[in-house]
Amino acid sequence: MDETLARRAGTGRNAEARNRQDRYVKRFAERMLADEATGVLLVDADFRIVEVNPMVCEVFDSARADLIGLTVEGWNERMSVPLPLERSLLAGETFRNRKLVWGTGDRMRELMLDGDVLQDGDETIGAYVMFRDVSQLTMLEEQVRRSDRLKMIGQIAAGTAHEIRNPLTAIKGFMQLLQKSLTEQRMAREQEFVTIVLSELDRVHELVNEFLLLSKSRETKFEPVRLGRILQEMLPMLRNEAMLHDITLRYEPRNDLPLVLADKEMLKQVFLNLGKNAIEAMGKGGSLVIRERRGDPRLGQVSVDICDTGGGIPAELLDRVFDPFFTTKEQGTGLGLSICQRIVHDLGGHIDVASSSAGTVFTVSIPFVGVRGSGMASGGGALSLDDV
Repeated sequence: MDETLARRAGTGRNAEARNRQDRYVKRFAERMLADEATGVLLVDADFRIVEVNPMVCEVFDSARADLIGLTVEGWNERMSVPLPLERSLLAGETFRNRKLVWGTGDRMRELMLDGDVLQDGDETIGAYVMFRDVSQLTMLEEQVRRSDRLKMIGQIAAGTAHEIRNPLTAIKGFMQLLQKSLTEQRMAREQEFVTIVLSELDRVHELVNEFLLLSKSRETKFEPVRLGRILQEMLPMLRNEAMLHDITLRYEPRNDLPLVLADKEMLKQVFLNLGKNAIEAMGKGGSLVIRERRGDPRLGQVSVDICDTGGGIPAELLDRVFDPFFTTKEQGTGLGLSICQRIVHDLGGHIDVASSSAGTVFTVSIPFVGVRGSGMASGGGALSLDDV
């Protein structure tokens, strides 16, 4: 009798343990399906969708109710670009880290897909596909690569720029003396040649200055500031520049935005550079809009859009605009945007660009101070919005 009771008690404990384990697995599955950072797609043995989580629906702009019961082939027929999912997955052709770039502009996502079969014993009952959004990781990797290139250029510049400036200064000085002498002797033709040489020397001097700026290891002074105040300080300079080119400038402030942690002077340099680039891209006439707004809430950033109505940047050149020495200007050095990107990257932010025939938008995004009154003022006291 005692042995029977013991066996029943043991069986009860085993059943309870299995039920508890099933609950854990069920809760984990529910949590995985609800995860906004990971996509899950489940299909049955007929390659019909039996479950899809919110992340997949959001990325591919599809409703869950419209997808359940649909074959993957049927889903692909509705898509502008078919997904890289084949029925061969059910036959055991699994894959890992299959790359998929989806969407355009601000909605573009870079995804990594993992697919495998689901089996019950020896029977294949379906398959699953996991979607991982690696857009931010890819962007950070690209920023690191560009930062490394700029660092290498900076190291070269540090060793050569001063050596170039010394003979450059001497050459320019003697050319100016020669120009004065030619002017006194009324040798107009020769004076014109000297003017051209001096103009080209100024271009070389400007390039050397940008090299020195690129090689400077200036310490970044982080402090809580309001982007609107930085923009208001540099707007008069941009307005004067815009008036010379018959361009209207419109500033759209947002007084409810949080403070950002940044170096005020370095950010001012970024906005001035981007603003002047926008004015030059439009030539005569056009509209320049500088807009403050909230950035991506997932990253905790404040953004500034610099929008022009120029001819736009060709799609095949868009990925190269931040590369050192790449420029479409006749007199450009190709270092301005590279320096801007380095500054913003050092501040923990990023610069994005979108362009079409209607114009170009550069977006600067900077992390903001998470809590108002976070005690980051130099005196150590509580910081309010009125303190900055």
